[in-house]
Amino acid sequence: MGTPIGTPTEVTQGSRTKGAIGESTLRPDGTLKVTGEFAYSSDMWHEDMLWGHILRSTVAHAEILSIDTGEALATPGVYAVMTYDDLPTDVKNYGLEVQDTPVLAHRRVRHHGEPVAIVAADHPETARRAAAKIKVEYEELPVITDEASATAPDAILIHENREDRHFAHVPHPNIVHRQPIVRGDVAAARRRADFVVEGEYTFGMQDQAFLGPESGLAVPAEDGGVDLYIATQWLHSDLRQIAPVLGLPEDKVRMTLSGVGGAFGGREDLSMQIHACLLALRTGKPVKIVYNRFESFFGHVHRHPAKLHYEHGATKDGKLTHMKCRIVLDGGAYASTSPAVVGNAASLAAGPYVLDDVDIEAIALYSNNPPCGAMRGFGAVQACFAYEAQMDKLADKVGLDRVEFRQLNAMSQGTVMPTGQPVDSPAPVAELLRRVKAMPMPPEQQWLAAGVEADVRQLPGGLSNTTHGESVVRGVGYAVGIKNVGFSEGFDDYSTAKVRMEVVGGEPVATVHTAMAEVGQGGVTVHAQIARTELGVAQVTIQPADTQVGSAGSTSASRQTYVTGGAVKNACELVREQVLAIGRRKFGTYHPAWATAELLLEGGKVVTDGGEVLADLADVLEAEAVEVEEEWRHRPTEPFDLRTGQGFGHVQYSFAAHRAVVEVDTELGLVKVIELACAQDVGKALNPLSVIGQIQGGTTQGLGMAVMEEIIVDPVTAKVRNPSFTDYLIPTILDTPTIPVDVLELADDHAPYGLRGVGEAPTLSSTPAVLAAIRDATGLELNRTPVRPEHLTGTA
Repeated sequence: MGTPIGTPTEVTQGSRTKGAIGESTLRPDGTLKVTGEFAYSSDMWHEDMLWGHILRSTVAHAEILSIDTGEALATPGVYAVMTYDDLPTDVKNYGLEVQDTPVLAHRRVRHHGEPVAIVAADHPETARRAAAKIKVEYEELPVITDEASATAPDAILIHENREDRHFAHVPHPNIVHRQPIVRGDVAAARRRADFVVEGEYTFGMQDQAFLGPESGLAVPAEDGGVDLYIATQWLHSDLRQIAPVLGLPEDKVRMTLSGVGGAFGGREDLSMQIHACLLALRTGKPVKIVYNRFESFFGHVHRHPAKLHYEHGATKDGKLTHMKCRIVLDGGAYASTSPAVVGNAASLAAGPYVLDDVDIEAIALYSNNPPCGAMRGFGAVQACFAYEAQMDKLADKVGLDRVEFRQLNAMSQGTVMPTGQPVDSPAPVAELLRRVKAMPMPPEQQWLAAGVEADVRQLPGGLSNTTHGESVVRGVGYAVGIKNVGFSEGFDDYSTAKVRMEVVGGEPVATVHTAMAEVGQGGVTVHAQIARTELGVAQVTIQPADTQVGSAGSTSASRQTYVTGGAVKNACELVREQVLAIGRRKFGTYHPAWATAELLLEGGKVVTDGGEVLADLADVLEAEAVEVEEEWRHRPTEPFDLRTGQGFGHVQYSFAAHRAVVEVDTELGLVKVIELACAQDVGKALNPLSVIGQIQGGTTQGLGMAVMEEIIVDPVTAKVRNPSFTDYLIPTILDTPTIPVDVLELADDHAPYGLRGVGEAPTLSSTPAVLAAIRDATGLELNRTPVRPEHLTGTA
């Protein structure tokens, strides 16, 4: 006879649930991606499918005098051509916060590459050729490309008749948003300073450069609605913007996430979603749109370029006295997320340092440059580049070691931010700096390690064989940064999770359904780990993300593991309570522990906290299923005061420090980054391998910004000069250095499992660390990024 149900037995270690939090479980999509078998959105196909294409403006600022679509419509194989006049409703604009972006340009184009018309045809090349036949007559207007031209008394207004909530608080209509932060008495603090340093800094426009281009498939439905399969970061935000333009209720616009080939903020705004749906509804046929790389550079927002002016003071013993700064971000032609980026840049402008006296101003401009919005680091990256350069200058003035100077002024738990918000969780800034400095240094002259013959791959210039070590100088630099986690400034930041538990094939199985966009960050892996941890089951099914479940918010702001992970944890806990209630009802008389003990679900069984087995989950559930769908929110935040910038604006902070080791060919201006070591506090590593991957990925994007990545916009025409991966360079495996990572786990008691958002913080400090190392090697000031060879050779 078998053991009766309810008879206590000891749970051995081998019966514990595997794949729970804290383990480096394998990603379910990992093998498919590295073998090329993963289906991305650009791989989708539908019978009788048409192809869509977008005609974009060839100028940056102009009145549209006429559009002639006749020749395009007459092209064999063309099913539809649409312009602004063909839009089906009075809602013709969209936007994440400010609805200022036209679905198709009307009367005026405001940036190079703005959508003017859309075409559907039976072949992608037919659609492209037909679009090229559309005749658009422009009358060019003066372009606005910088603060001076944007705020001049006679400046053309990028957007007339503004009605957004920021307009009443800006000094000029071509300023999207302004956020001051004032605390203490800067003038008095400046008088106490023994040393004062100032700096003007320039930060270039960076592209997210995700490898999977924008793509989607819209399928018209029999009920008059549309099913959209799309690569995005935020399904429900897309839905909220798409449905009104189509004139459909939201329940008739059904969205499903397709395979996403990276995002980094560039998919938070709409790209081709509305265009594909319009063409599908117009033709009655499925329509697929896939951007090529040239189109992709025009089809999404970029990181805001910035001009930053900083002033810092310090006493002769190295204590910071004050900080004053002004940050000017170029938001381009449309608002996108510029208001929130301004709030981040201002509130994090002081860095991870104790500063009681600050005077900060951040603004974002409207211009005729490409629209800018969300990108990994979200306003904090630009500020970190500037304040870390300032820390090096001030340390040198005072005569202290650069790391020791930072440690002397580092914030810690309890420090009050310039916004008046106390840092109420661990802030191990000094410890991260200590750890990254203590890491072993890479050996000198690595190109000689293999023998007498130089390994040119280890030298500046690499396989171009420009040097064998002559004129090569080593430099070392340090930087540390602070980044917020989650949406801020009073935004209702929540997520929804539906969790179901049932017996399938005699085994308990959990199913998790959220609308979280898996863009490569590994969220689907973590959700399964959370379910295994809370429900004690080995088998977890993650359903595809769609809009048939409540919103999960955006996959951005390092928030998904915190917020959607929190929602999954909460839903699992509610499921567990119901499962245990069923167990008590069925088996409560077998053992008093059902009523008195702390009960857990572990290894497919109900167990006490002492390890005694009370029942198999399969016996508890039998034919019953338990399902819960619940929203979950983190603690609330509040807007920053528009005059003083005071307020509890952020839910959590994250910290990372870097040490960069570079070798520079000072004659040719070539840089080889040898190592980018990182120390980061992650609170709790739910999946340690994924955490390291996030840190190394963020570090690499910061490296790209330091030495190679920049969208070049012509200052006279506002046209993009380098919309291709031929001319816009990103780090390859040959450019990527060794990235040793030291992970610190100091729990944040406010967060699920004590975790801390991971993905963005390493992008902040990697860039200034590389710049600091290049300065150390060359002795040059280098106040702009990226650094190019001409900046190092004096030939700029």
